[in-house]
Amino acid sequence: MKPPVIAIDGPAAAGKGTLARRLAAALDLPYLDTGLLYRAVGRRVLDGGGDPADGAAAAAAAAALTPAELTRRDLRGPEVDRAASLVAAQPLVRARLLDFQRGFATERGAVLDGRDIGTVVFPAAAVKLFVTASLAARAERRWRERRAGGTAPTLSAVEAEMAARDALDAARAVSPLRPAPDAVLLDTTTLDPDAAFAQALAAVRARLDAP
Repeated sequence: MKPPVIAIDGPAAAGKGTLARRLAAALDLPYLDTGLLYRAVGRRVLDGGGDPADGAAAAAAAAALTPAELTRRDLRGPEVDRAASLVAAQPLVRARLLDFQRGFATERGAVLDGRDIGTVVFPAAAVKLFVTASLAARAERRWRERRAGGTAPTLSAVEAEMAARDALDAARAVSPLRPAPDAVLLDTTTLDPDAAFAQALAAVRARLDAP
């Protein structure tokens, strides 16, 4: 049997990253946060004084990206959030990063989270989850994260940023954010992390055990 690939997609702050890490640990599979690839590309463009909406600049940054850049501590925040959405809309960027993502899961399988894992990167993944939550719930989660990290934007400002990010991700021509037709939908609006994990793990095991 081929090693399993678990594809987890969804909007920002829905909880997909936390779920993906916990599922990878429970299933003894490698984990890749593919969103970091686009954040790192966006950060590289910003560092060079470029415009993340410039397709040539974004593609050049993607081509030069190294794995070490995924460990940078400055890949979060509103500026990088916006840059990530803009570079992710560039077809050449997505093409350059596609092989990296697929190669990651070749040997042992993997759990990957992002926005087009189940629709584009691994359309034949053994299990696909689409993790979502209401905009209000996601904005409050992100607001609490930022307050804990020492920044204090207003909740309304965070919600507006998130709504704009959602619109960019859903409207882009290349790999728009949407659930795969065969994805299991998991709404975490009213779920705590443990309850969300229990539901996700049950769904994954049911799919993996299916004939």
